[in-house]
Amino acid sequence: MHPVDNMWGFTKIFLILVLMKSCYAAPAASSERVETDPMLIAGYTEGDMILSKDRNGLISETYRWPNGTVYYYFNSDIDQEQRNLIQQAFRTIESVSCVVFKEATRDQPGYLNITSDKVGCFAEVGYLGRPQELNLMKNDCFSLGIIVHEVLHSLGFHHQQCTWNRDEYVRIHLENVKKGLEYNFHKYNKDTVDNFGEEYDYGSIMHYKSNAFSKNDKPTIVPLIKGYEKLIGTRLQLSLTDIRKLNAMYKCYGKVWSLAQLHELN
Repeated sequence: MHPVDNMWGFTKIFLILVLMKSCYAAPAASSERVETDPMLIAGYTEGDMILSKDRNGLISETYRWPNGTVYYYFNSDIDQEQRNLIQQAFRTIESVSCVVFKEATRDQPGYLNITSDKVGCFAEVGYLGRPQELNLMKNDCFSLGIIVHEVLHSLGFHHQQCTWNRDEYVRIHLENVKKGLEYNFHKYNKDTVDNFGEEYDYGSIMHYKSNAFSKNDKPTIVPLIKGYEKLIGTRLQLSLTDIRKLNAMYKCYGKVWSLAQLHELN
């Protein structure tokens, strides 16, 4: 055999061995799920809740808007079409409760500062007596259900799946939650949140989706009652339980709503 041919043979064997080693040594590509829910990507508590550090809980009436009147201010980054949708959300809440929304004046001490220039949909929870943030990211957060959800946070609502008795109704699969985000599924105690005498509500507009914060697209929340898997986290409209809780929270006496009336609002 010619020396050149012999060297070329050794070279081919060397290249094959290198390629085989690189194939075996290469790590598998990451397949971790990327969160796309705009209400979970802002990085606050449970995704979209900014909590005051000095509070013990939201049962206290000091976190209710005085006289059920919510003042608001639109930042210039929100166009007229978006303002109309936000005001539609306000009217939806007004139509089923005694809560009212008014534009803030310059001397108003506490109001919702509504912005659209940050990542995600999020709100500060409960009345704070100062300008407080409610952000609705362009396009992604502008659906009626999402806006109502964030406004209810501003009114003092927490997420349904973190209530103190949730383990009687759902199972939380922490093994499917992204590492480091498990804290988003902690439970509040009775001294922090009030269910106002209502049962757990799978259809609440304040409920997470079944795959919230999932690392692998497997469910992180599974209802213990079959048939509710596709209902949780739909955020299409206020449920009757949401309405009753809102009226109890703000002492809106005399409001009685049927399911038919609720559907007429949409």
